[in-house]
Amino acid sequence: LRSRFTVCVMSGAGRQLALFLCGCYVVALGVHAEEPRVASHHEAEHYMAAVYEHRSVLTSDPLALMSRKEALELMNQNLDIYEQQFLISWRSDVQIIVFPEDGIHGFNFTRTSVYPFLDFMPSPRLVRWNPCLEPHRFNDTEVLQRLSCMAIKGNMFLVANLGTKQPCHRNDPGCPNDGRYQFNTNVVFSNNGTLVDRYRKHNLYFEAAFDAPLEVDLIIFDTPFAGKFGIFTCFDILFFEPAIRLLQDPEVKHVVYPAAWMNQLPLLAAIQIQRAFAIAFGINFLAANIHHPTLGMTGSGIHSPRKSFWHHDMEDSRGHLIIAQVAKNPLGLIGMQNTTGKMDPSHSKFLELLAGDPYCEKDAQEVHCDRATKWNMNAPPTFHSEMMYDNFTLVPVWGKEGYLRVCANGLCCHLLYQRPTLSKELYALGVFDGLHTVHGTYYVQACALVKCGGLGFDTCGQEITEATGRFAFHLWGNFSTSYIFPLLLTSGMTLETPDQFGWESDYSFLRKRGLSSGLVTAALYGRLYERD
Repeated sequence: LRSRFTVCVMSGAGRQLALFLCGCYVVALGVHAEEPRVASHHEAEHYMAAVYEHRSVLTSDPLALMSRKEALELMNQNLDIYEQQFLISWRSDVQIIVFPEDGIHGFNFTRTSVYPFLDFMPSPRLVRWNPCLEPHRFNDTEVLQRLSCMAIKGNMFLVANLGTKQPCHRNDPGCPNDGRYQFNTNVVFSNNGTLVDRYRKHNLYFEAAFDAPLEVDLIIFDTPFAGKFGIFTCFDILFFEPAIRLLQDPEVKHVVYPAAWMNQLPLLAAIQIQRAFAIAFGINFLAANIHHPTLGMTGSGIHSPRKSFWHHDMEDSRGHLIIAQVAKNPLGLIGMQNTTGKMDPSHSKFLELLAGDPYCEKDAQEVHCDRATKWNMNAPPTFHSEMMYDNFTLVPVWGKEGYLRVCANGLCCHLLYQRPTLSKELYALGVFDGLHTVHGTYYVQACALVKCGGLGFDTCGQEITEATGRFAFHLWGNFSTSYIFPLLLTSGMTLETPDQFGWESDYSFLRKRGLSSGLVTAALYGRLYERD
């Protein structure tokens, strides 16, 4: 099978949430081809990686009870597709490939109906095992055997997601009533087929079929071609355990990330948060999402702080393979340090405003500076609108240039902006500082410049993908957390790289000039994990 795929290249630098989190039009920057587009391979400094966005073959009724034989027949259809993509990747000298969450067995099962789909999983920490070479060592390991043999055939590391089971004793206080644990599990195989490690998903997203492990798996595996990789799954990306804790190890410069993520704009589209994570931590992020456009599930990529290869497509029903050359030691985003960029006029104004420039008159909404630029003296109205199920406080962004401030609770968001031309669109600057409680509970601080769905204030926060408004901007806020994710999304679900992202005088800031297309979202998305 030859798979059409899209690779979108950028240089410069769940079910409502997974049923809403976990594509749109194929981006104009995309490369459409019958074979993967692969850059030259410099062995000493780079490695070759692949992620596959898989349209899984699903059971017609995930609630129905099936036999193990019937479950294997369905799973083998998905594994056949994996093997086809594996062969394409092998031809391109790929050294590690990542497949998505739920790609082999599907989703929306009950605890009972998923059972025939589960492989037995011994702990790789306790048992060294090569399922391909030792197929009869454990029962109910047919999926693990196929994956292991694939890794051997392709001579590459393989990361995949499957359902696993583990018997437990009645005297185990955490043991479920049916006498077994059931886990949403990522497995890592080395290029010789050995089961290197496994990660059991900790932050389940309304997954009644699975248990969360009693202790968080902090899994770091080593590779001969790029050093240490961390691993977690889908909804985990929004939480401290295990995602943030893994990256406290400075030697972890790469993350593999299977997901079944349903996009939610304007702040949590799959490629948006994947890229933001790579920039925020200065790492490579290998993300494989499932592909079911009717459920809003698409968006995969191989992301580094300065470059991304990504795919987002709501039109095509087929799976998509991305292959890219990846730096072993990713370079951080230009301007990540507290460089002042004094030669840039807009950055100079930003610094003057932070310093309380005497030439500026301040009030609750807007600052007027008597410099080369004339500012609108009329303070725009504050209003409220729902965004991401949260009650944001916003101000409209009117005129070709200006400086705005909007506050909620302890967080104040500031925007310094210029627009080369005015479009017939409404933009707004919004702030939220509070506990998000829909489809998950977690504390968010966010400053967001967004295009509204229409011209009414009540349309600000709606999900849109197309825009024409161009901006040069500084966005900043007095965040209470150091965990800030920079989101920058333009028309047609296109990712762009910030010119600068960092901290200045206790403010987190994001700066960008020269957008290639209309702005959809520019945001600083902060997480206060300790308030969850």
